[in-house]
Amino acid sequence: MIQIYHNQRCGKSRNCLLMLEESNNEFEIINYLVTPPTAAELTTLLQKLGLTPIELVRQKEKIWIENFKGKTLTPDEIIQAMVENPILIERPILVKDDKAIIGRDPDKVTPFL
Repeated sequence: MIQIYHNQRCGKSRNCLLMLEESNNEFEIINYLVTPPTAAELTTLLQKLGLTPIELVRQKEKIWIENFKGKTLTPDEIIQAMVENPILIERPILVKDDKAIIGRDPDKVTPFL
C-alpha cells in the first residue's frame, strides 16, 4: 500500500493524489498538518527519501524565514522544527515499502506508482 503525505491546499499535492487515484493502487492519505509525523517517523521518511533534514524543509515558508533562517541548526533541531511546524515539510510525499519520493514532479510519480 502506498501512503501519501498530503496537504489539500497544495495544488501539487492534489495533482499527485489524482494520479494516485487514477493508478488503481491501494493508498492511504495522511493529512500531516492534522496528524504531524513524530521525530522518529520523520527520520524514517528521510532515510526512505535519501535526504537530509534541511532538504525536506520548505525554506520559503514564513515560519522558517521568521524563526529559523540563518541559524545554525543540528539535523535533530531541524526535524524538531518540522514536527512542531508541519507546514515546513515538503509535499507531497509518497511512500511505498522502503522507498519514498517527493511527488511534485509528475514524471517522477508515474514510475514510482
